[in-house]
Amino acid sequence: MKRILVAVDSSTRAPIVLATALRMAELANAKLVVFRAIGVPPDMPRDLLKVTDLRLEDVLQSNAHTDLARLLEHVPPERIEKVLTAFATPWDGICTAAREQDADLIVLGSHGYGGLDKLLGTNAGKVVNHADRNVLVVRTPL
Repeated sequence: MKRILVAVDSSTRAPIVLATALRMAELANAKLVVFRAIGVPPDMPRDLLKVTDLRLEDVLQSNAHTDLARLLEHVPPERIEKVLTAFATPWDGICTAAREQDADLIVLGSHGYGGLDKLLGTNAGKVVNHADRNVLVVRTPL
């Protein structure tokens, strides 16, 4: 195993998912490709876009990179191959990034939802069902 794509979001579960991927990378002497999908809520008020002259995409991407830099502060730099963000539906963005980066393994977290999510499927479930490579789903306490 040479490359592990670890998909993280801005939740409190992200450090646990990252720690698991880092441990796997250390055991396999692999590198991490850290990925975060960025989405724009479909019902985002248009008035919010008028607050700044900056492009919304640039603001969202800058915020994502700032969050990722904070998350990666204690990760040895030699373990990180790349940090990527993409505007995408999370499950599709993860699968696409894993293919494009030729990852040997995808590591992501599970929110562990029940009810309707079990019927419709979560991002983790969709990645497991659509990825063309191995996936490790990290279950974290609620």
